[in-house]
Amino acid sequence: MNNHEKLRLRDPEVTPTSEALEQILGGSYAAYKTFQDALPGLEIEQEWQWYTPHKAWFAKGQHFWTTPKGTKKEKNLYWLHVYEGCFSVAVWFKEKKRSEVLSADVSENTKQLICDAKTLGKMPTFPVVFDITTPEPLADIYALLDCKKRIER
Repeated sequence: MNNHEKLRLRDPEVTPTSEALEQILGGSYAAYKTFQDALPGLEIEQEWQWYTPHKAWFAKGQHFWTTPKGTKKEKNLYWLHVYEGCFSVAVWFKEKKRSEVLSADVSENTKQLICDAKTLGKMPTFPVVFDITTPEPLADIYALLDCKKRIER
């Protein structure tokens, strides 16, 4: 659905704010706000970062935990991109975990997204990408984030 030309948040000097996001997302801002409000309960922290290759701000969602031996660990869970009128959440998985991802408690539409996702890179991974305008896909995203925390530690 999205193309590079519609990618927003293109000024490296202007860190994304709630006000700017509300203006860009319009009616989709309610879904964005719902997603943001759920992150603490999912033990996820989100951070905005400027990415020079893409010339845009992206948000990275991370899970932090401490092992039984006291070692602090972190796992990147998703990338969030903002477009005019919607936002995308991309959850990347290792190819060798695809069958486990398919066993997650998600809708048939999301299972089809998982099946259709192309494998990329030298360390084979695949993205499950959601273009979000309403809160409807959020339950599946939460399930995939939980799955990623569980299977890719």
